[in-house]
Amino acid sequence: MSQDHDHNSHGNLRRVQFALVLTVAFMIVEVIGGVISGSLALLADAGHMLTDSMALALAALAFRVSTKPADSRRSYGYQRFQILAAFVNGLSLLLIVGWILYEAIRRLAAPPEVMATTMLLVATAGLVVNLMSFVILHGGDRDNLNIRGAALHVAGDLLGSLAAIIAALVIMYTGWMPIDPLLSVLVAMLILRSAWQLVQRSAHILLEGAPEWLDIASMKKTIVGRVPAVSDIHHVHVWGLTPQHLMLTMHVSLNDVPAPATPVIREVKRVLREAYGISHSTIEVEFDDCADH
Repeated sequence: MSQDHDHNSHGNLRRVQFALVLTVAFMIVEVIGGVISGSLALLADAGHMLTDSMALALAALAFRVSTKPADSRRSYGYQRFQILAAFVNGLSLLLIVGWILYEAIRRLAAPPEVMATTMLLVATAGLVVNLMSFVILHGGDRDNLNIRGAALHVAGDLLGSLAAIIAALVIMYTGWMPIDPLLSVLVAMLILRSAWQLVQRSAHILLEGAPEWLDIASMKKTIVGRVPAVSDIHHVHVWGLTPQHLMLTMHVSLNDVPAPATPVIREVKRVLREAYGISHSTIEVEFDDCADH
């Protein structure tokens, strides 16, 4: 399990690092293109890519930190740092959406002149770069919220580049400048939904919430049905360091006093591991009344 986690983290880290290099390189190209063309849209998108570069750097740092071994101060290790990074990335996406909407309203009131040809060339190059980054990140662990947060940032850039290409073509053939901010609003709305879901999921994990897919009542019935010595299960708490690393504590009441009780506990742990993917569990065995009562 640990070796698989280290392998996945290393693979995810390499994907994020490669996407980071591509994003930073193209951000520099956008700045140069914006200065040469006098395009505020390109310079604004370069600012957007700067925030994405910071988000990817944070994601890469999270993967590095998460591989640090547990110590006396952090007995669970540092895997939760990935969730914290995903939460911060989700919040930054919401701020970006707010900034895009503000800029769109301002530009609709006074649409700036844009050099459509230069905008088209740079936006097309951006589409290729962002598509490469998205494919790289999409090939990582799809259940990892840190990877998902990084991919959402790149997806925002991808949609932004696509919108810029369409806007440039419309401006080239019709001269209608408001198309640029209007398409920006559409992109912002697409980003908003995914960003909000990322914030919700990461906040749920940070608040020690139980997995959304887990029905605790059904799990209790399954364990009682599969382990005959168990008569009742209560005080169940399930949470995750990450969506892939679930933790559980529970009280288990036994029908009779077995000698010893360890085989029963092993059987309960086997059911938890095989049926629910919970490999870290702490089980308190009771023969009479619950000690907490």
